[in-house]
Amino acid sequence: MIELGGNITLVGFKEIERGELVVVKKIVGSYARKMSDTVSGFESITVTLKIVHKTEGSEKYELHAKALVKGKPITSKSTERNLFVGLDDVLKNVLAMASK
Repeated sequence: MIELGGNITLVGFKEIERGELVVVKKIVGSYARKMSDTVSGFESITVTLKIVHKTEGSEKYELHAKALVKGKPITSKSTERNLFVGLDDVLKNVLAMASK
């Protein structure tokens, strides 16, 4: 488990390369900032990574995001071959649901 700031938690990201982790932290941090600026009652966000098919060059990443807004969890799930596309997708969905 990796904690960033006080309101971001990454789970399961120890298996990915260091360079990818830097990009993941920037993407998640950017979405967390958007949520704290636009969603009233935003408390925290947790992103969980599970590698589904671990074949060199054709991994599939299952991503789960959970945002706490006013004590209520808002969740989203995505499965992608590209880690960054999946991460963007799952965080975009949580932001959209939290903004309603």
